[in-house]
Amino acid sequence: MSGNPIHPHTRIGHVHLKVSELDRALKFYRDVLGFELTQQYGTQAAFLSAGGYHHHIGLNVWAGVGAPPPPDDAAGLIEYEIVLPTDAARKQVLDRLTTAGISIQDGPEGPRLRDPSQNGIRLTIAS
Repeated sequence: MSGNPIHPHTRIGHVHLKVSELDRALKFYRDVLGFELTQQYGTQAAFLSAGGYHHHIGLNVWAGVGAPPPPDDAAGLIEYEIVLPTDAARKQVLDRLTTAGISIQDGPEGPRLRDPSQNGIRLTIAS
């Protein structure tokens, strides 16, 4: 690595995800995780946020409606992190996921799960 490394507590403000079905993804991100829909472009894309930000998560079907997830060895996003402010806030999300029948795996950095399009998510707590 050349130069100075980026600070280890650096965070990225938003992520854009390819999804196979916009309605199904919206139900997951809005109705289960609890993000707010801030804007929608018909049946092609939607943007969601927490706390009034323009968007933390962008969803789109531009790879094709019903497109399968990429193969395991494909280049691309493996998972992203949702950083919740407290353990109680994470527990609320975990309870909603469990009620919705979403599979959750324990991981060393926090619970891991997949959205309906198989995008990987890790739930952590702010430090």
